[in-house]
This record gives sequence, C-alpha cells and structure tokens, in this order.
Amino acid sequence: MLHKTRGIVFSYTEYRETSLIVKIYTELFGIQSYIVNGVRKKNAKLNVGWFQPLTLVELVVYHKERHGLQRISEIRPMPPLRDIPFDVIKSTITLFLNEVLCKAIKEEEENQLLFEFLFNTIQLFDVQQPVSKDFHLLFLIRLTRYLGFYPIQNYNADQTCFNLIDGKFQSEIPLHPYYLNEKSATHFSNLIFQSADLSGNLNINSEDKKILLENILEYYRLHVAGFFGVKSHKVLEQVFE
Repeated sequence: MLHKTRGIVFSYTEYRETSLIVKIYTELFGIQSYIVNGVRKKNAKLNVGWFQPLTLVELVVYHKERHGLQRISEIRPMPPLRDIPFDVIKSTITLFLNEVLCKAIKEEEENQLLFEFLFNTIQLFDVQQPVSKDFHLLFLIRLTRYLGFYPIQNYNADQTCFNLIDGKFQSEIPLHPYYLNEKSATHFSNLIFQSADLSGNLNINSEDKKILLENILEYYRLHVAGFFGVKSHKVLEQVFE
C-alpha cells in the first residue's frame, strides 16, 4: 500500500553498484530504511544529493509492517535547503547534529511532536542569518524535551551542583561521579534558560563551550541506551577555532 509522508534523511550507505540504502526519519512511520535502486547511474532520475544528512523530503512509499527494507515510489526535496549544503559552519553543525540524531532516535513508530520539532528547526537553521555558532548546544537541550529527559531548571544559590543522572540541580554532591561542579552547572543552567531561542549566543569562552558540549553528550549517554561513540564534535571544534 502506498503512503505519502514527509521525512528527514539521516544517512545512506552504498549498496551494490548503483543503489543506496537510505535511513529516513518519517512523519508516519518513524525510522525506516529504504532501498533506492539505480540512483548512482549516470542518467538517474534521482539525485544522490537528495540523500545528504538532514535533507527534508516529501516521499511516497510502500510500507509493510515489521519489514526490514522498505521501498520508495517517489521522493523529492521539500522544501529544498538553501544554505546548509553550501555554508561551512552550517554544514559542519548539521553533520554533528545528524550523528547525534542517528544515535538518539531509533523508534519505528510515529512521534508527531518530535518530527515537527526536527522538521521545523532544520528549516529555521537553514535560513538563520547570522548563524549562531551555539546552535548545536541550544538544539541539544531543546531536543531532550522530546526525548523525555529535559533537565529540571531548579538552579539557585543553594543548588549549584547538577546531577546528570537525576537531571536536576541540588545542593550536595551525589554519591556517584556523574555530576557537574558549580562552574559547569552554572553554564548548563544558562544554556537551559537560553535554549528557547535557537538564535542565541552563549557568553562563554571556547574552552568552556567544549566542556559544556562534553557535559551535554555525557548527559545523553546516561539517558539514551546505546548512545556512545560520537566523534564529529571534534571537527566542529576545529572549524570554530
């Protein structure tokens, strides 16, 4: 049966000589893998560029429940991305966020709120001028709301330690090693406050931003099963230096 749905391309791998296996986060079916035949032929009707990370697409698909590889009947970029593919900073941030999303989202089911957040936010980032170099940090905190572990913002003068496991600020250092000290917790608290505005910029130096990003990734590792091995943020750091 054919279904029309929107999607966000997560990744692709080459398959045989001319085909691709593409992982797409769809509006109707969550994460799905599709085989796309002949796309790497010389005069193919489909463009390989349509399958770059976080490309927004409109597609018509054949869908079978509990079936490994699905098939695509029609696909097109919608809306086409204007800046992300050509802007070095935006494309580097996009590659990093794509790696995080691939590791954090695994459900083969509809999640309308999460899908709308991702689809709309990618469009926003594509046209954002000037680009916020802290977009990825703000985005990662906003994303936790849709993944189910948004941190409790209860920071105050008495609660300056952030418990990464419990996801809240507290006055005493926990009995486990997964917490942020006062300085890191303060930056984390400010990030939570500012995450409502994805165009904002954090008023901290580059070294503190690196530490903040590592703290966020540690927070993800503690709350998302199988979340490990993120590496592309190192490239991000080099671009921003």
